[in-house]
Amino acid sequence: MHDKENTNMNKEINVDVLHDELFKSKPLLAFDEKADYQAWKKQIKEKYIEFLGLDTIALNACEIKVDLEETIETDEYIRYRYTFESEKNSIVPCYLLIPKQGKEKYPVCICLQGHSTGFHISIGEKKYDEDDEILKRNTFALYAIKNGYAALCIEQRGMGERTTPRKDRGWATTCGCYHTALTALLLGRTLIGERVWDVSKGIDSLEFFKKSLDLDDITLLGTSGGGTTTYYSACFDERIKIAVPCCAICTYKDSIGEFAHCSCNYIPNIARYMDMGELACLIAPRKLLVCNGEDDAIFLFKGTKEVYSVIEKIYKKEGVPGNAKLVVYPHAPHAFEPNITFTELNKIRKQL
Repeated sequence: MHDKENTNMNKEINVDVLHDELFKSKPLLAFDEKADYQAWKKQIKEKYIEFLGLDTIALNACEIKVDLEETIETDEYIRYRYTFESEKNSIVPCYLLIPKQGKEKYPVCICLQGHSTGFHISIGEKKYDEDDEILKRNTFALYAIKNGYAALCIEQRGMGERTTPRKDRGWATTCGCYHTALTALLLGRTLIGERVWDVSKGIDSLEFFKKSLDLDDITLLGTSGGGTTTYYSACFDERIKIAVPCCAICTYKDSIGEFAHCSCNYIPNIARYMDMGELACLIAPRKLLVCNGEDDAIFLFKGTKEVYSVIEKIYKKEGVPGNAKLVVYPHAPHAFEPNITFTELNKIRKQL
């Protein structure tokens, strides 16, 4: 008896082993080429809405009213700062940059920062000392302007100006959206679902500027946490004609299941039913450009390739295999590559 107890005590105790084993199970709604595609797609849509809490969020909807706060004109563009209420008691700050290139209307590129000090990065403004490094390649709106787009920058919930002031009240102080993400779960929502809702209502807000914008030509681009929102938002709003999620698409097991990520990435129950690849059926047949670094240390590229293999099959099933593309950032870490991304984006836009 004594020897048996010693043997048990010598075993390695690892709380993650159980979850790692469960990740090996095939999701209940995994893509099956032989199944009834349309029936399966309907199931994915229903579960997606349920798991993100979008049906609950919709109960708090309100009329979209734009409050224009500031207008600044430069040699290259006019920049508007405005806010709107995406749902009751949720104010969304935005920047809209419209080029001065002599066109009647401009295509729109919606720009979503990842976890950073805020959406001012997209327009090339420095607010904090730590902004210097991220400003080197993450000025999304300025790249969009150079490539002929009007750029809408949305401050995501839990980031920048929308970071909770309660983050310093407890032990979880490392990420501004930690408290917001967990309280959303208490209320039958998810923070990613709330961000998706804000993007959709942000598109509604563009009606205020429609004289200068082509609202039938909308691209959504984001990196890291912004890339995650990009992917899930394209699943929800069909007005998004091209989705460009960067540094975010990966199997759950090789990203948020393997490494400790921000709480906003986690959607209760979703991995039991599907992986990120299955969700592409809610984007197809629209254009999808998946961009990931070959050496990304938190969204492992092997997981990106596994997800993309499912995306390829879905787009083939939809009869538009050329509408999805995997863009590899060669030997790149978890970082946005603007020149590669916009070069590929411009190629895929020419097909519209």
